[in-house]
Amino acid sequence: MIEPIKPPRSLLSAAGKAIGDYGMIRDGDRVLLGLSGGKDSLSLLHVLLDLQKKAPIKFTLAACTIDPQSPDYDPSPLKDYVPTLGIPYFVERFPILEQAKKSMTKDSFCAFCSRMRRGMLYGCARREGYNVLALAQHLDDAAETFLMSAFFGGKLRTMKANYVNDAGDIRIIRPLIYARERQTAAFAKNAPLPVIQENCPACFGMPTERMHMKTVLAQLERENSAVLSNMLTAMRPLMGERVEKPRGSKKSLTTESTENAE
Repeated sequence: MIEPIKPPRSLLSAAGKAIGDYGMIRDGDRVLLGLSGGKDSLSLLHVLLDLQKKAPIKFTLAACTIDPQSPDYDPSPLKDYVPTLGIPYFVERFPILEQAKKSMTKDSFCAFCSRMRRGMLYGCARREGYNVLALAQHLDDAAETFLMSAFFGGKLRTMKANYVNDAGDIRIIRPLIYARERQTAAFAKNAPLPVIQENCPACFGMPTERMHMKTVLAQLERENSAVLSNMLTAMRPLMGERVEKPRGSKKSLTTESTENAE
């Protein structure tokens, strides 16, 4: 076993506040992290490991990687790295790209792939007995999703911070929903973390609506540094109910407890 790398205080604080605001992690939860090997999911892995060690509640942590069996994606560095951190690690394999060519109709490949990956993560969580699925999308992802939904779908929607799946048996949480992409990028580079670059099997180098939104937001932020902060305020009603205090008999991991844990 090796000692996990401690994330910077700013990243821990952003995750701690989000977890506390939305009551994401509760005493006794069994949390499965969707680990692609990108900078965001590896950063979240170390954030959760740090919180698990110091927070006043007890929760179990494991990680699962979806291997789409594409020549462009090699998860082997994760297979050597994650078990050394002392948590269970699962790899689910399925030829997603080949299946997309056979089954995809109106959806984009990204939408098809996302649904396939999510379904496989649910399957792993159920099989291994985990009730919470942690995903590593951050504030930049939420803002891009909001703009894409408004501009191209005519709807006010974004990523939820904490919700239950349609089957009602797994809660999905996004502890990095207040964090910026530049925070995970800096942590991954400075640590350094064993980041797997370009882990989408079909979209390398292809212009996408999301990339366009990323460019638009970057330009707006150069002109007004408060753009993402203002967007977070605007998106809060769409991200789920925030909790003032832990409810029920179980304790939850609150903002105060994560800050004190440092």
